[in-house]
Order: sequence, then structure tokens, then C-alpha cells
Amino acid sequence: MNYADLFRVTLPETALEVAALLVLVVDLGFLRKAALKTRAAVAALLGVAGCGAALWALRLQGNDWSTLSFESFGPALLVTGTYVKAAQTGILVLTALTLLLLIDSDFTRHVGEFVVVVLMAASGGLLVAGAQDLLVIFVGLELLSIGLYIMTAFAKSSSKSAEAAMKYYLFGGMSAAFLLFGFSYFYGLTGSTNLSEIQFVIAESGPSPLFYVAWILVVAGLGFKVAAVPFHLWAPDTYEGAPAPAAAFIASVSKVASFTLLLTILQTWMMYQGQFGYPKYLVDKILIHSDQTWFPLATMLLVVAAASMIVGNLAALAQVSVRRLLAYSAIAHAGYILLGVAVYKMHTGNETHIFETLLPVVISEKAVLYYVLTYGLTTIGAFGVVSVVERATGSDRLDAFLGLHKRNPLLAAVLLVLFLSLAGIPPLVGFWAKFNLFAAVLGVSAGPVPFALVALAVALSAVSLYYYLQVLKRAYVMPAVDESPIKAHPVTLAVLVAIAAAVVVLGCFPALLQGWIESFYPPM
Repeated sequence: MNYADLFRVTLPETALEVAALLVLVVDLGFLRKAALKTRAAVAALLGVAGCGAALWALRLQGNDWSTLSFESFGPALLVTGTYVKAAQTGILVLTALTLLLLIDSDFTRHVGEFVVVVLMAASGGLLVAGAQDLLVIFVGLELLSIGLYIMTAFAKSSSKSAEAAMKYYLFGGMSAAFLLFGFSYFYGLTGSTNLSEIQFVIAESGPSPLFYVAWILVVAGLGFKVAAVPFHLWAPDTYEGAPAPAAAFIASVSKVASFTLLLTILQTWMMYQGQFGYPKYLVDKILIHSDQTWFPLATMLLVVAAASMIVGNLAALAQVSVRRLLAYSAIAHAGYILLGVAVYKMHTGNETHIFETLLPVVISEKAVLYYVLTYGLTTIGAFGVVSVVERATGSDRLDAFLGLHKRNPLLAAVLLVLFLSLAGIPPLVGFWAKFNLFAAVLGVSAGPVPFALVALAVALSAVSLYYYLQVLKRAYVMPAVDESPIKAHPVTLAVLVAIAAAVVVLGCFPALLQGWIESFYPPM
């Protein structure tokens, strides 16, 4: 890849960085003595404009299918197209929504710096989503992670924020060490940092014990990023102590970027795309070694997925803090998504066309992307509602939501829509996200194990409905101790209503989002 191609691929990240510089200049140079609300509004709107510019830059790239040709995967550092471009679009939209929620926040006077950190973390997420090289992956993850640590600690007057940031940073440092160790072993085994070249060397020669050690280390590092069990211990404290916009960003943008990276690694490694142009005997040899190598890896992820679903849903039952409830809910949702990431079509040895192997995996890609984007949208709205209630009552405990339908009927309606969607109740978009994902798992991987995991996920979704209803019961059924109105900033309320409306519309017309995702794929 030459420098012109590299600049073209990184144009969205460049737009975010220019916007971050502009926010600093305006906030520190022209608005230092302005009111906090004014500075927050201007910084947030400039950040949203930066996200819009990055979306425009992403659109300029077009659906360049040449970046998806199998010959280009070898030397590529970054790619665009298919699920990568769709995920990057989702990251930018979710970042813009997070910034709009900042307008009514008062947890810091350094709003310009906070917006800059958000934009830089978002640029790291874009790098992670499109990375095809271990070094680029690590740089992108660190840029994203450092931004998340800083955002978590931004509420300087809150001891919970400082404690959450310290725990997040320490766990993050350990996960980075595991990830870097795993990457170094991959490089030592193959002599390359490119994902496709690593896959070719391992698939051609067969796996070694050190390869599995490296993969375990990588799973530990990436499991931390998506808050999967047993790497989830940071999530409850971070979701509870971080400022609401930071928690929303962690729960949405970080999840989209991390799961896109997992898709990239698994889809690059579980099906060898370099079959084109190789003699048949070499392709057969690679396919045999691929099944021997990648099936244990998929099994490992399925175990992590099952543990995440069980621990996340059961632990959420005991929570009295809505933020911690959303944290354990996020752990459970990570388990659901991992089911779709880890599904794997075994080679039967009689495929006559490459698309017979690719098509089921592409269906799984689309289902995972549909799920993670809709979950990110819904959870931003959920944290927005929690932040409004928390600012009015001084608490995020369940009892803070007592009588919400009388204190702010519109806010209570938004909470109802978002929590029922997270529980997977039709006709909301959360139902279709789970339905598509579970159908993809059963369609790609036939057998008793996938069926049992999907049955477990459905049963635990019923459990999740119970703890979501605990919040809604207080909002709609139980009497309020204090019936004074809860007021929300007009922009915040408009954003939350728009998110709830999108959840309803996308649920009633699921083909809208499905068609949009498919538009990034070439015809098969």
C-alpha cells in the first residue's frame, strides 16, 4: 500500500483529528470566559460536525471492492468495504450521539478537552475496525483505550470516577500486555504481522502448541475490550463511576470497534481467502489444516460466550444500581454477540465454488453487525435517560426511578422502549437483532452444541426481561416518593426521543437496516 492509498483510507481519522484541533482552538482561544453551557454546546456541536466530515470522507472512499480482492489482503495495513465500512459509519454516528448528550452535562469544566478525547478515541476505533496488521491493531486499540481511561476519570470531583478509572487502567494495562505477548508469538511463528499472511503460514504448516498459547493470550486481551467473562471485572465499576457520556461511549463505540476487530481476525483466519490462484493440492492441504487449527479456537470463544451469558444475566438480577445493571447486561450481550462471531462452517472437502464456503460466514457477519450497531444505539439512549434521572435525584439506584411516568412521561416512555428492546421484545429492533443472530448461528453451524447454546441464550433472554422490568416497574407501577417534575435539556430530550423512535421504526421495518448493511457488500 502506497502513501496515497494510506491517506485515502485514513481520511475519516484525519477529519476527526482536524475537528479535535479546532475544538481546542475555539474553546481555549475564544470561549475561555464563556458560560459552561455555551462552551459545552459549542464543543459538542463542533465534534458532531467533525463526525459529519468523517462520514463524508468515508462516503468519498466509495464501496471500493478492489480493497477486498484477496491479493490485496497480504500487504494491506488498513482496508475499507463490507462490514468494516458499515462499522466505521456506526462508530461515527454513535460518537455524534454521545457528544450531543454532553450538552447538558456538568461533570467537568474542561468540556473542550473532553470532546477532544472523545474524538481521538473514536479515531482509534476507526483504526481498529479497519486494521489488517497486528501493529496497526495494537496502535488503534491503545489510542482507543487511553481515551477511554481518561474519559472515565474526567469527573474530578467524584471519588467513584477516580476509582473506576484506576481499576479500568490497571485491567487495561494487563490486557494490553497479554495482547502484545500473543502478537509477538504470532510474529515469531510466522515472521509476519499481517493477518492474512499469518493465516497462510499456520494453515499451510499446521498449528503448534505455541500457536494455541498465542491465541489464548489474544483472546484474553480482546475479551477485556468486549467485557466477556472472565475478563469482565472492570465493567461494573467503570459503568457506575464514569460520567454518563463516557459510559455511553464505552458501552457503544468501544463495543462496535472491538467486535469488528474480532470479526476481522476470525473471518480472515477461519476461511483461507488466498485459495484463489493456488494449485488444488495446496488448497486442499490448507483447508485440512484450517479445520484442525480453527475449530479449537471457535470452541474456545463459544465457551467464553456461554460463560458471559450466564454470569452477565444472573449477576444483573442482584443489582440495585441501574448503571451496574446495564454493565452486567452488556456482559450478557457480549456473550450473545460472541456466538455469532465464533460460528464456523467446517469444510466438507467437496465445495465446488468458493461462495459455498463464504456465504454462511457473510450471513453471520451481517447478523453480528446488525446486533452490535442496534445494541450500541439502544445503550446510548439508556445511559442518556439514566444521566437525566441521576442529575435530578442524585442517584442511579432503582428507587430513583420511582414514579418516573408522572415526573416526566416522555422520558419514561423512552426508557420503556429502550429497555424492552434490550430484552428482545417484538416488534422493537432488539428482537430482530437476537432473531437474526440466533438464526445465523443455527444456519452456519448445525449440530447439538450450537442448538444448545442458542436455547441457553433464549432462556437467559427471558431472565434479562425480569431485571429490565424491575426498573420499568418502578417507573410505571410503584408510587413516587417525590413527584416533583424531572426536567431534561431540550437537546438531550430530542436526542433520546429520536433514539427511541429509531428503535421502534427499525423494529417495525427491520429490512431498512438490513438493506443498509447489505449495500456495503458486492453482489454474490
